[in-house]
Amino acid sequence: MAGSSVRGGSNCPPLFVTEKPTRMARYAYRLFASTVLAGVLLVWLYRATHVPPMSSGARWWAWLGLSAAELWFGFYWVLTLSVRWSPVFRRAFPDQLLRRYKEEQLPGVDIFVCTADPTVEPPMLVISTVLSVMAYDYPKEKLNIYLSDDAGSIITLYALYEASEFAKHWLPFCNKYQVEPRSPAAYFGTEASPPDACDRKEWFSLKEMHKDLAARVNSVVNSGKIPEVSKCKLMGFSRWSENASFRDHPSIVQILIDGNKRKATDVDGKVLPTLVYMAREKRPQEHHHFKAGSLNALIRVSSVISNSPVIMNVDCDMYSNNSGSIRDALCFFQDEQLGQDIAFVQYPQNFENVVQNDIYGNPINTVNELDHPCLDGWGGMCYYGTGCFHRREALCGRIYSPDYKEDWTRVARKTEDVIDLEGMAESLVTCTYEHNTLWGVEKGVIYGCPLEDVITGLQIQCRGWRSVYHNPPRKGFLGMAPTSLGQILVQHKRWTEGFLQISLSKYSPFLLGHRKISLGLQMGYSVCGFWAANSFPTLYYVTIPSLCFLNGISLFPEITSPWFVPFAYVAVAAYSCSLVESLQCGDTAVEWWNAQRMWLFRRITSYLLAAIDTIRRMLGVTESGFTLTAKVTDPRALERYKKGMMEFGSFSVMFAIITTVALLNLACMMLGVAKVLLRKGAVSLGAMFVQAVLCALIVAINFPVYEAMFVRKDSGRLPASVSVVSLCIVLPFCILPTKL
Repeated sequence: MAGSSVRGGSNCPPLFVTEKPTRMARYAYRLFASTVLAGVLLVWLYRATHVPPMSSGARWWAWLGLSAAELWFGFYWVLTLSVRWSPVFRRAFPDQLLRRYKEEQLPGVDIFVCTADPTVEPPMLVISTVLSVMAYDYPKEKLNIYLSDDAGSIITLYALYEASEFAKHWLPFCNKYQVEPRSPAAYFGTEASPPDACDRKEWFSLKEMHKDLAARVNSVVNSGKIPEVSKCKLMGFSRWSENASFRDHPSIVQILIDGNKRKATDVDGKVLPTLVYMAREKRPQEHHHFKAGSLNALIRVSSVISNSPVIMNVDCDMYSNNSGSIRDALCFFQDEQLGQDIAFVQYPQNFENVVQNDIYGNPINTVNELDHPCLDGWGGMCYYGTGCFHRREALCGRIYSPDYKEDWTRVARKTEDVIDLEGMAESLVTCTYEHNTLWGVEKGVIYGCPLEDVITGLQIQCRGWRSVYHNPPRKGFLGMAPTSLGQILVQHKRWTEGFLQISLSKYSPFLLGHRKISLGLQMGYSVCGFWAANSFPTLYYVTIPSLCFLNGISLFPEITSPWFVPFAYVAVAAYSCSLVESLQCGDTAVEWWNAQRMWLFRRITSYLLAAIDTIRRMLGVTESGFTLTAKVTDPRALERYKKGMMEFGSFSVMFAIITTVALLNLACMMLGVAKVLLRKGAVSLGAMFVQAVLCALIVAINFPVYEAMFVRKDSGRLPASVSVVSLCIVLPFCILPTKL
């Protein structure tokens, strides 16, 4: 790596540096990419100069479709190549921050945690995340934790109250023994016995205390009744009425711990962070804008209680894994020479529950270690909605100007009276407050798209701000990865629809970002924006060449032809490079192979249905409906996941598509090879070699599908209904002459 930070004449040591790969490494990659580009151009040239006559019928149409697919793949590869042209890597120096600023000079930090449904997001999961961020290695009087409960659940408030009591013991323990991670559930779940540095009696006592906390919270979750003792201690429980529901409840703001008052202390007599519960008002007739509306409500509530210049938001299922994350982020914001225009610092998403050789390709090391630094190299990392530190003024709509200077010590608390504060805050989160305002348009998180976080980050960058990506050696946040195929595919369908909606709206990077952000960053956003467009050529490529192989129709040059070389080189070079990158980023070869499988599955299901539903929505037609498998919670299903077995279990259109493609290629390979062998010289194997290999690779990548269809007997196997539907689709192509 070669450092590239410039201090602009300042004598102060840097708070962070930006590094690039060595010049030799960059030149080597660009030379390699140039050779692949030459191969792509030769493939296009072959398609253009060897078009079969229209009289050939099926072959002409298949050739035309394949040419269009390869034209798109080449264009998309160039798009992704341009983004990877110049990656950068950031290193923060929190030790320099400590030398530069005294504790009292550090800015306040408001931390937002969002939850929406206590049945899907169990309260113990939520409060484990809350406790992890309360325990950051940071002055506690400058920490303010806000929990947004969009369900308006009294059970969630009870769990938060119990967490506030446990925090009085947990925070001193973390500070005393430098505990990592600082989520009690994660810490006690991984530590079977006390570390040598810990007092054994104290360690076991706190573990038992946490066990009792979980038992009390889970008991209330199961019974639905709050203990009378707790109701007496916290008046906020009286705010709930029998008529309150998930979609219809008043605004409630409850300050459980007021860190501004020195009376709120832990067992060692040290001040605790401020802890606030918020349930914004919801009424059936008013649109609440989902998570974006929740975050905007939190911005307003925090503005009257703490008004910290730095805001961090994290999903309730993604706990803090690094107690120094705040200080790392501040290194970027508070660097006098290079930090003035940084609007947000995005940490990567990492998962704690993935197993070795994960069947779903959940380890996203290549994305975190390579793709995101490449995007950062063009001047702006995406905002991904969690694990992100924001400059409050940038998030609230401020346009960057060179003479801007942040006041890191400012505090604008409206009043010291807690009851008055709660009343003021509640008035800011009524369901009609945002009517005829700029909230969700120019202020706060943007409304109107499933990926409101991505649009918000793009709009901030278009106001002249930069963003950076920070991936420290110790991961900043850890969450739970999906462990069922249906769950993963529906998640990617939602993301793909969101990106496609952005690309087709006024928020398109090429429209909104025109002359405001770099072309490279526009293209970087478009890599995801064009996910859906990959579905049709991919589906074509994994079906038509195989059908043509079955029917003896050649679509590729013979193995002895010079034109075979560019096809072979592009395929081998691209996948070899992908494998090497994956291995360098920490994946195993098996994980890379599993990732290729999921890449195929997503393209022919999630991307395809996202594209279809978006088109139907634009035409005013209702969206397609399909059933997906439930979230995996069954211990037997989790055991199957750990053994590398895919979880199907129920009928789904997505599963039917995957199974149809798998069965089609299996039939085409077996019958096609049989025909070649029977006819011997009638059909040249050399002319069909590429199609035979392509068909065999698709069969190999679908091995878990065949296993779930023909071998497995457990409840996670492919349902017979999916197999029957797929068989009915495939049979006509196998037994009837194909006219394409």
